[in-house]
Amino acid sequence: MSQSQGNASGTIQEKAQYHLSSLDKELSRYPALNSFEAQTSVPKVYVVLGLGALYFFLVFFNIAGEFLVNTAGFAIPAYYSLEALFSSGKADDSQWLTYWVVYAFLTVLESAVNAVYWFPFYYVFKFVFIIWMALPQTGGAQIVFRSLIQPLFARFFEGSSGSTSANLRNQADKATGKSL
Repeated sequence: MSQSQGNASGTIQEKAQYHLSSLDKELSRYPALNSFEAQTSVPKVYVVLGLGALYFFLVFFNIAGEFLVNTAGFAIPAYYSLEALFSSGKADDSQWLTYWVVYAFLTVLESAVNAVYWFPFYYVFKFVFIIWMALPQTGGAQIVFRSLIQPLFARFFEGSSGSTSANLRNQADKATGKSL
């Protein structure tokens, strides 16, 4: 093995170790995982990565693929939606409302097309797409909303008096005494 190959693999190992320690630090916020690690002596990082790999394996080979993908598309965003509703900020409310509108639209479209029979590895692509839409860092739901749903439905929410959905929300806030 040449010197440059040894350095490259060392760099990959260092990067992998850095990401594992970052994930471990993030997972340390969850008491249940810390307790599990203390009881079993299995690092929580390995448990989470193993479960994630198993989950993806099951989706990839379509072993309960529909159930697993729909669970990922519902359970995780539902948790963060509830968290957003209990927070005082409105930015996260808007993000999750957009996600649910896009998710509902695509679910109805999917049931009408019955796409699972037309595309190989459909649930793998749907899983990646759902995760992309749900992650706030990617803004996927916003992108789908602005490029697909908004152009289709904006005309139904723009009345002759110029009452857009934002204006309707402001009017509702004023009516309930929640002025901005």
